[in-house]
Amino acid sequence: MIKVGIVGGAGYTAGELIRLLVNHSQVELDFVYSTSNAGNFIYQVHQDLLGTLDLKFTDTINKNVDVLFLCLGHGNSTAFLENNSFSKSTKVIDLSNDFRLKADAVFQGKEFVYGLPELQKDNIKIANHIANPGCFATSIELALLPLANAGLLNGSVHINATTGATGAGASPGATTHFAWRDNNFSVYKAFTHQHLGEIGESLKALQNNFNNELFFIPNRGNFSRGIFTSIYLKFDERIEKAYQLFEDYYKEAVFTHVSKIPIHLKQVVNTNNCFLHLQKHERMLLITSEIDNLLKGASGQAIQNMNLMLGFEETEGLKLKANSF
Repeated sequence: MIKVGIVGGAGYTAGELIRLLVNHSQVELDFVYSTSNAGNFIYQVHQDLLGTLDLKFTDTINKNVDVLFLCLGHGNSTAFLENNSFSKSTKVIDLSNDFRLKADAVFQGKEFVYGLPELQKDNIKIANHIANPGCFATSIELALLPLANAGLLNGSVHINATTGATGAGASPGATTHFAWRDNNFSVYKAFTHQHLGEIGESLKALQNNFNNELFFIPNRGNFSRGIFTSIYLKFDERIEKAYQLFEDYYKEAVFTHVSKIPIHLKQVVNTNNCFLHLQKHERMLLITSEIDNLLKGASGQAIQNMNLMLGFEETEGLKLKANSF
């Protein structure tokens, strides 16, 4: 059995990780680190785990765990690793944005590999340190990688994506409490969202000459979880060519699927799937993409990366089904 530790155990992504790990056949959950909750039972915070897990939060770490998940706020993973050392054999999967960009990928002599399996599965398999992609970035990249792979991103890309309230994290804020979020909709960080950097680097990894603008409008939706992304760009080929590119690119992807009929968010919520749909209008190609921001956009993808790193079946612990209603 693989011993796993989680740092930053009280947030939404950690809660999802715990739920997945307790049902993973190859994993023993060794510790869940949270200084603010040390000594409390995990089910006192993640209350659906009552009767499932009797482990308590701790403020100490086991430096010899096989896998360490960092579920800390952006900027805090770097500080934690500076102040805490682990075994040379410990594999680290970071869910923050600290190591996603190439300029930040080498830390203390260790290289963090960008962990999007549909982009670089082979590199993930031999990696010891993973920078888990952002949630918006995952949905957007999966919608564009087949075109980048074919060298067909030759103009501006227009992106509109809406995320649920869990995308803002568990700490309450002015735009996350129920009275503000319910029956509401808003734009934030228009054109400047922090995920643009990693999206651009991923596209250039496949299409080296890609230097076109990404016009990204992120939205807050009045639902709890999920991301629905709409992208349009010029595409002079026929729709059949587009579908062929996407189906060929994802033919071996176990969680990313191309649909010939329009998609809707409930298809993927509570799963590690990404669904994609294509539509042609005159010279424009519309791509819609959907994921669960806490699973394929965070914790599910982190487990997927762990499975690849350790040689487990890629879908182990992730055979989840969406709710129909």
